[in-house]
Amino acid sequence: MKLGLENIRTLLNELGDPHERYKKVQVAGTNGKGSVCAFLDSICRQAGISTGLYTSPHLTKITERIKIDGVDISDMGFATHATRVRETAEKLMVEGKLAYTPTYFEEVTAIALLAFAEANVDLAILETGLGGRLDATTAANAEIVAITRIDLDHQEYLGDTLEEIAAEKAAIMHSGTEAVVVGRQGPKALAVVWEKIREISAPRPDVRECAVVFDESALGNPIRTLTSVISLPGVHQIENAEVAILLADILRKHFPITDDEIRHGLRSAYHPGRLEYIGRFLLDGAHNPGGARALREYVEFNEKRPFTLVFGAMRDKDVRGVAEILWPRAERLILTKPSNERAFSPRELMEYFPADVDSAVVQTAETAAKAIRLALQTTPHESIILVTGSLYLVGEVRKLLKEMKLSAD
Repeated sequence: MKLGLENIRTLLNELGDPHERYKKVQVAGTNGKGSVCAFLDSICRQAGISTGLYTSPHLTKITERIKIDGVDISDMGFATHATRVRETAEKLMVEGKLAYTPTYFEEVTAIALLAFAEANVDLAILETGLGGRLDATTAANAEIVAITRIDLDHQEYLGDTLEEIAAEKAAIMHSGTEAVVVGRQGPKALAVVWEKIREISAPRPDVRECAVVFDESALGNPIRTLTSVISLPGVHQIENAEVAILLADILRKHFPITDDEIRHGLRSAYHPGRLEYIGRFLLDGAHNPGGARALREYVEFNEKRPFTLVFGAMRDKDVRGVAEILWPRAERLILTKPSNERAFSPRELMEYFPADVDSAVVQTAETAAKAIRLALQTTPHESIILVTGSLYLVGEVRKLLKEMKLSAD
């Protein structure tokens, strides 16, 4: 990983600055940015707007990261654009115009921006990968930006305090920013975001703040109002829907979007791997304490059945914080390792064992496939199997479950 914008900007410039051929929305934040992107993409497609959607990471296949009008880019389309990006990068390296060979994320970002231009999309919706200030998506200079809820995550790259992390994410704003949507925030993060807004306030962008616009006095009961509309499960999705609604309202300056199209878009949004049921399995990519709290709240209020917890995590995550929130809720716990070199082994995960969890209910499995087989063998039929801790694990299990269904059929 190499954080910085000079390389990606040089690469995009050599490719003809494809990102300048359409309007752009960039979404940053700790949790919820992928859901906001899914909601907004669905709303825009309901309104007949041609969209490009760029998200990360993928669950099973890299082409999932790049969608055009709601459909994953084809293998051939991805290969064609990837070849052009790679050849351009190699040419720039030979000419000494790049400081280093573009990273994986830089190249995929360039592929997405190029694919959107070739498809003549009207709008690109970009999910920030990590942080914001130095993330490759920020090189696109999105005219409209949104900041979802900010929490502690990726401290080794973004800083140890909430204020430092907020500053990194708020830095997706720039002198050309036309509009900003600020999701619900704690006071420390909100102060940093507003400081950044004031920095770029000549001319001041159109600023919408969810906590102000969606105050209970304005909507009566915003929770009941939105939960009756949105398709993605979980109370935490309400604030993500708020951000998407305000983004859609801003986009009305550029595209015709009706209230009914916003409602239909919220009802039809799809975000796999986030509170997704597949048979008796519940998959959720909660990988930090904020995501873990949202998952725990969902299970406590919506899922009355006991569950076996299949858990795996990456080394750069706050495993102790997530474990303290989720592990005590499980009837049985299976620790495993996603097939990723950055993942903890089950033995390493045992070091984060909360004091209030009975070690007798814990088992280990060296692979996700073994973990799923063990879970099916040991989980009573009246219980569910919850898979979480990492989107990499969720993606791997999702693929395994699909293969199991195909073999059973």
